[in-house]
Amino acid sequence: MRFDLTDLRLFLNVQETGSITAGAKRSHMTLASASERIRGMEDTLGVPLLLREHRGVEPTPAGRTLAHHARVVLAQMDRMRGELDHYGHGLKGHVRVLCNTTALSEYLPSVLGDFLKDHPRVSVDLEERLSHEIADALRAGTCDIGVLADSTDLHGLHTLTFRHDPLTLIVPRGHALAGRPAVMLAEVADEEFVGLVEGSALQEHIAHHARRGGKALSYRVRLRSFDAVCRMVGQGVGIAIVPRVAAVRYGRAAGVARVALADDWATRDLVLCVRDALPAYAAELVAYALRDAPRTTDAPAAEVCADGPGRTRTPTRPRSG
Repeated sequence: MRFDLTDLRLFLNVQETGSITAGAKRSHMTLASASERIRGMEDTLGVPLLLREHRGVEPTPAGRTLAHHARVVLAQMDRMRGELDHYGHGLKGHVRVLCNTTALSEYLPSVLGDFLKDHPRVSVDLEERLSHEIADALRAGTCDIGVLADSTDLHGLHTLTFRHDPLTLIVPRGHALAGRPAVMLAEVADEEFVGLVEGSALQEHIAHHARRGGKALSYRVRLRSFDAVCRMVGQGVGIAIVPRVAAVRYGRAAGVARVALADDWATRDLVLCVRDALPAYAAELVAYALRDAPRTTDAPAAEVCADGPGRTRTPTRPRSG
């Protein structure tokens, strides 16, 4: 059996995208070349690796086994390159990061700006996802680092507190709720809301908890940023649920009042998660991300350290959501 790294990376790209065409594009090769390589892998093994359907492809049991081992091999190669680059002309590599809405808009831009400025040979692929999707992606090995809410099931992942991130209700100044110290979502679920665009991780999170209480929130308008949401609330269009950090940053200029959310799910932390040891350049990004992290008694940020070049060791702190 002779598969090269290009074969393995191609197969993972096809498996992750669900399409040979998309996998070929991600691998920077033609569809004909990608199809030929996959056929060659199947001929070598003597078993089909993909079920080909008109809507795409699905891995067979043999294909899932190959994907598992391909991730292990490629991750080990990345670690090897990271460790060797560590002794050469500086770190070089690519880090895949998945994060939720708040991390993407409020916290990671400044972290990544500092990191990328100091590491010109490293690139970062950053994508917004729902927290449970991030946890699943980490377990599947399709990303290196995840930043997500601690209410998610984090079993099997190494976690550290990244930021405290409670959610809060914002209302126009003078609104009937403005004088309340705290409210439950169920008390305000019949109000008109302002929210982020459909599909944002935070809005899906809020909608999930509203549905659990038998409610469906009504949105008058959906916008692309917390700044725009706060300004729209300040103009009296509706009320909104946003991270407290965003309400503090934009609230005064927008003319909104903050009201604490008493629901348990609104009191949350963002955690930084990894599954396995990281290449040196990814470990460097973790260190940058945790520079301003709150210190906790169960998992202090100082305990994120290198097990030799290219590896991190983080204490496991299992939670269930």
